[in-house]
Amino acid sequence: MYEKSTEKGSVWVTMKRSSLKNKVQLQKMEKKGKEVEYRCLVRASDGKKSISTSVSLKEYLKFQASYATVLKAHMHALKKRERKDRKKAAEAEKVPENAPKKQKKTSSKKSSGSKS
Repeated sequence: MYEKSTEKGSVWVTMKRSSLKNKVQLQKMEKKGKEVEYRCLVRASDGKKSISTSVSLKEYLKFQASYATVLKAHMHALKKRERKDRKKAAEAEKVPENAPKKQKKTSSKKSSGSKS
């Protein structure tokens, strides 16, 4: 998926804890005193195609290391945000001192003062 979306597109990856059992089975296991083994549910989608897998806790660290390697290999497709340097931006916003100043408009109304 990452290879297909290098030029254009996005890939969404979600990870969440899951027991892969329904609530009734979980309650029965808890009553018997058995430990519930939680797994990590991993889903990836590019908007059209989606894949998913379940990873056990024992294999989770190994999976994370492999996933990190894949991410690092495909990070080159990301674009760096263009930012202006703060000093350059401040200088660009300043108005040059030699620039002609705008004249204020004067109103044609005369002030009427009190006559004494």
